[in-house]
Amino acid sequence: MIKAGILGGGQLGRMLLQAAANYVVDTYVMENDEDCPAAHLCHHFIKGDIQNYDDVYAFGKNLDVITIEIESVNAEALEQLEKEGKKIYPSPEALKIIKNKILQKEFYKNQNIPTAEFVITKNKSELQAHQNFLPAVHKLGQGGYDGRGVVVLNNSEDLSKGFDDAAVLEKKINISKEIAIIIGVSNSGEMAIYPPVDMVFDPRLNLLDYQISPAELPSQVLWKAEAMAISVVKGLKSAGIFAIELFVDPSGEVYVNETAPRVHNSGHHTIEANYCSQFDMLWRIMLNYPPGNTKAIKSSAIVNLLGEPGFSGKAIYEGIEDVMKSDDVFIHLYGKKETRPGRKMGHVTIINDDKASLIYRAHQIKKSLKIKTG
Repeated sequence: MIKAGILGGGQLGRMLLQAAANYVVDTYVMENDEDCPAAHLCHHFIKGDIQNYDDVYAFGKNLDVITIEIESVNAEALEQLEKEGKKIYPSPEALKIIKNKILQKEFYKNQNIPTAEFVITKNKSELQAHQNFLPAVHKLGQGGYDGRGVVVLNNSEDLSKGFDDAAVLEKKINISKEIAIIIGVSNSGEMAIYPPVDMVFDPRLNLLDYQISPAELPSQVLWKAEAMAISVVKGLKSAGIFAIELFVDPSGEVYVNETAPRVHNSGHHTIEANYCSQFDMLWRIMLNYPPGNTKAIKSSAIVNLLGEPGFSGKAIYEGIEDVMKSDDVFIHLYGKKETRPGRKMGHVTIINDDKASLIYRAHQIKKSLKIKTG
């Protein structure tokens, strides 16, 4: 039986393990929290630090295949494991590019992939020298995740909010639409491309608020976006699954924003709304099966269930019964015992071919399902 390891035990690991139940595979998870969302679904749980070389190497040395559910893992240990014949998804080289936002932006530039104009700043002192570059977005080179490590600097008064560490200062683009495209890449290089999704972000938390799939795009913009996403994946030269986030401006120009070398929030709808989910696709790739069918069965929307502002502690789900009475929704709770403001606690997928109904239902669910404490 193939031994497969997942570094990280959050909700992405949990959903990967749910998909793994359809295959003959022995699953291992490493995380430092024994109560993490993925802990009770794997065959073998190992408590350890995914950023520590020795822990990651010890975890992987007896496995056949290894994947990640978060970028902040020790890439050097994965490089050594790859040298010893372990299959790593994504490749450690691709991971090293993506996990550092400075290297990631330079990768786009070197590959001639359109992205927002940027400069690199090493500290706050260097940031002060780029006042003429504003308005811009300051992104911490390493360590940012789920909206953390990103600040918008509109004018010189905002410069104090910037990072006193290596970071990317990215020229603000006039965005009319944010989209994401997920691509699976087999070991032979065959690509499976999911339809793009429209993403709507919570400006306060800088987290995905809800999304609609498939995205409404003019044909020329769609072709451009898909071509750019393919260019990103080809340049990374790695098997695995990749989520490419893109900006579309009012004139229809497309820019790559960021890439995630793993299953991604923008692909959660694929569990119910597509013939092959992003999670099933990754298992197909890792187990060397043919890629699945990425076509949508129906149009869909996702609503992220986030911890309510002002509530920290044991989670209580208000309004969940009313939502569950609907025949077009699928609720996924991540099993996190503790809630806090803005924490991802679950998501709801809505299936409906009428876009207006999807948007209405998404807002309705956001208003009625609240995660608080007792």
